[in-house]
Amino acid sequence: MAFDYDLLVIGAGSAGLSAAKTAARLGARVAIADPGPLGGTCVNRGCIPKKFLVYAADFVRQQQQAKHYGWKNLAGEFDWPTLRTAIHGELEQLQQSHAKGLEKAGVTVLPHHARFVDEHCLSVGDQTVTADKVIVAVGAKPVLPDLPGIENGLTSRDIFQLPELPQHLMVIGGGYIGVEFGCLFNLLGCQVSLADKHPLVLEGFDDTLRQRVHQSLIDQGLNLLPETALSAIEPQGQEKKVRLSGASSEAITADAVLLALGRKPDLSQLDLDKAGVEVEKGAIAVDAHSRTSQPSIFAVGDCTNRKPLTPVAKAEGVAAAKTLFGPEPTEVSYRWVPSAVFCFPEIASVGWSEAEAQEHETIEVHCETFVPLNYKLTSQKPEALIKVVIAKASQEILGLHMVNDASAEIIQGLIPALRRGLTLSELTETIAIHPTSAEEIFALS
Repeated sequence: MAFDYDLLVIGAGSAGLSAAKTAARLGARVAIADPGPLGGTCVNRGCIPKKFLVYAADFVRQQQQAKHYGWKNLAGEFDWPTLRTAIHGELEQLQQSHAKGLEKAGVTVLPHHARFVDEHCLSVGDQTVTADKVIVAVGAKPVLPDLPGIENGLTSRDIFQLPELPQHLMVIGGGYIGVEFGCLFNLLGCQVSLADKHPLVLEGFDDTLRQRVHQSLIDQGLNLLPETALSAIEPQGQEKKVRLSGASSEAITADAVLLALGRKPDLSQLDLDKAGVEVEKGAIAVDAHSRTSQPSIFAVGDCTNRKPLTPVAKAEGVAAAKTLFGPEPTEVSYRWVPSAVFCFPEIASVGWSEAEAQEHETIEVHCETFVPLNYKLTSQKPEALIKVVIAKASQEILGLHMVNDASAEIIQGLIPALRRGLTLSELTETIAIHPTSAEEIFALS
C-alpha cells in the first residue's frame, strides 16, 4: 500500500516537533498535525511565559535588596498589561521560528486535529491522510474536578490572558504549578492564598526540600492552607467565593482562582480505539521504545505515563524517530532526569530522593545549610540548602538536591559526572570558584 507519508506526528508540542524534525533528517516523508499554535503547552502556556514571569518577579526582589547595597529612590510601579503584551509578542516570534524550522526540515504542517480511522488512516480536518507510522504527541491538559462552579476557575492556560493583576489570587494545588504561580504573583503584589490537600507543598519532591520551601512561602507572606481541598467556587460579582473542606473550611473571597490540580493526558479527540491503541489509567500504554499496543503507532511525551517534563518529551520524540527510521532502536534513560521549581528560592533536584534511595541501597545523607553571600548585607537572610544522598558502600552519589537562587543552573552542570558514578570524595576534592554559591556543593562534609 502506498501511504501519503512515512510518518504522521499528531501534536506540535515539544515531543512532536522533535520527533518530526528527527524523522525528516533521517529521510522520512513527514507531516505534523496540530490546530496550533506551534510549540504546544511549553512555548505558549507553560515553561517559556512562566519563566518571563520569573524574571519580572526577580526585579521586585532586587529592589528589596538594593537599598542594603547603597541604592536609593528605587520605588517603581509594576504594569501587568505591559508584561503580558511583551510576553505574547515573544511567543508569536517563537511560533514563527517553529514554523520556519519545520519548513526547513521538509515537514508538512497540517493545521487541524487528527483522529484515527484505523491504524494507518486518519481524518485531519476535512481530508483523509494515510501514514505508514504514527507518533502520538498530544500532550496533557489541566485536571478539572467535577465540582460546583469549577468553570469559574482559571488554569495555567488562562493566567496570561488576565486583563489586570488580581488583588487576591486563590491557588488550589501545591504542586510545582501552584507553588510557582503563587510565589510569583505574591512578589508582584498580589495577596495569595494557597490550598493543598497534602501537609506540605510539592508532593513527590524530597521531604527536606518540601519542608524548606513550605516554610519559605509562609515567610514570604503567602497564606498556606495545608490538608485543604476545594469544594466549590461561587461567583459574586467580579469576585469569587471559594468554599473549602478539610483542615481549613472557612470560605475565602478572591478576585481570581487558579486551578493547579495537576495534568492528565489529552486523549479525547483521538479515537484511539479505532486504531487498536490501549490506554491504561488514562494514559497511552507504551514500551521502552514508546511503541503502543499497535506496532505502527508510537506515543511520546505527556500523553503517556512517564515523566511529564519538556526535556523528557523532546528526548522521547527523538528516540522514537530514531527507532522508526534510524539504524537501531533507541531508548531514553530516566535515571538522571533533573527537575526544577522556579519559585523563590529556586529548587533543583536530580536523582533519587532520600526515600527513593532507601528502597534500593543502604545510604548516607549529607545536608548543609548556608546563607548565600548576596544576602549577607540584607535584612533578610534566607538559608540555602544542599542535600546529597550517597550509597554507603560505594560512596556514589544517588541524588543531589538544592534550594537556592539559580540552583537549576548549578545542578545541571554536574549531571554528566553523576551519570558516570561521581563519588562524594571526587566531588569534595574538586577545586571550586570562590566566592560562589555553587562552591558549597564541593565543601560538603
